[in-house]
Amino acid sequence: MTVSIITLFPEMFSGPFSESIIKRAVERKLLEIRLINLRDFGIGRHKTVDDRPYGGGMGMILRVDVLKKAIEKSRIKGLKKSEERVILTDAAGKSFNQKMAQDFSKFRHLIIICGHYEGVDERIEEYIDVRISVGDFILTGGEIPAMLIVDSVVRNIKGVFKEGVTDLESFSEEGLLEEGQYTRPEVFEGKSVPKILLSGNHFEIKEWRKQKSLLKTKKLRPDLL
Repeated sequence: MTVSIITLFPEMFSGPFSESIIKRAVERKLLEIRLINLRDFGIGRHKTVDDRPYGGGMGMILRVDVLKKAIEKSRIKGLKKSEERVILTDAAGKSFNQKMAQDFSKFRHLIIICGHYEGVDERIEEYIDVRISVGDFILTGGEIPAMLIVDSVVRNIKGVFKEGVTDLESFSEEGLLEEGQYTRPEVFEGKSVPKILLSGNHFEIKEWRKQKSLLKTKKLRPDLL
């Protein structure tokens, strides 16, 4: 998979994308990340990428003509439209979730536009496939949401993890939270690991985990049921 990120601050991605799972995915040729500096497509001597909103209002709006040039430059020649998705990070977009992460991981190329300032010219709608929000709150820019989306998508790419590792994570099976996990020490400050997990009976353990998953979801995220 290739991920192209259109941003005014490409340097923000150097740290998060040079560690852990994403770094290993890049090293194993399962992932290529391209950072596209929006300023390179700016207008005039000052490389202007934004302007004041028509009708008045606070802040600055990213220009649609500049963004379109960046999008077209980011596309990979020869890819079918069905193999590529253009995503705009936008507080007004669809709420990002595990299902989206899994679906996005099947594309060969993602283009992620980091929203900024007071927003983007509404005419961008013609050149994107989906607007994505990572929560009902406002950030100074779309760089952090882009990082979250990439991290979530990459871990679902075939070959990044051993087969089956992500199958039983929270939100993956029946949309429920993953049950609580335990490891050594077996007893800590008087609290023991549930005996069922030490029984060796894999069928009973599986049923216990399903029940605990349901109870945890009811308690912490009843909206998922």
